[in-house]
Amino acid sequence: MAFPSEEELTRLIEPVAAAYGMDVEGVRTAKAGAKSQVVVALDSDSRPTLDELEEVSEELSALFDAREDAGDLNFGAGYTLEVTTPGVDLPLTQPRHWRRNRGRLVAVGEQVFRIGALSEDETQVALVSSGAKQPEAAPRAVSELAGAVVEIEFNNPPAEEMELAELPFEEVTSEY
Repeated sequence: MAFPSEEELTRLIEPVAAAYGMDVEGVRTAKAGAKSQVVVALDSDSRPTLDELEEVSEELSALFDAREDAGDLNFGAGYTLEVTTPGVDLPLTQPRHWRRNRGRLVAVGEQVFRIGALSEDETQVALVSSGAKQPEAAPRAVSELAGAVVEIEFNNPPAEEMELAELPFEEVTSEY
């Protein structure tokens, strides 16, 4: 059997991740000399702890080893497994990404906003103008925000922006 594709590994990993309430945000493989490397990025609404990631890692390792012993997978001479979270540089492409980053700054093109609530159907997100003297919140379609990335923030966010970010989506009515 050939070296497993990232898609094959994702299909194997998803049920294990789901059992822990996590989503697979990415799988990357690399053939690195004698040992291959498999990197799995997982996330959840409650942010996985190191202990949870270790549990998933042990379960995935056992699953991969069993599938390799059965001849269903072939990592070559061996592999190292790294289970991690995706980090802040993950582009926000899914509604769950917006939900999980509520209150944080996000760069959308050249503009920076603070992320507010998602609509009930998760098709829109409230974005709060950041850095304005009088911040405003407005709904934007999630589908129009491809490529947005969370910005690192070192200072405490302005209270006015956070108040707007914490509003229920139904209370955000103005348009940009």
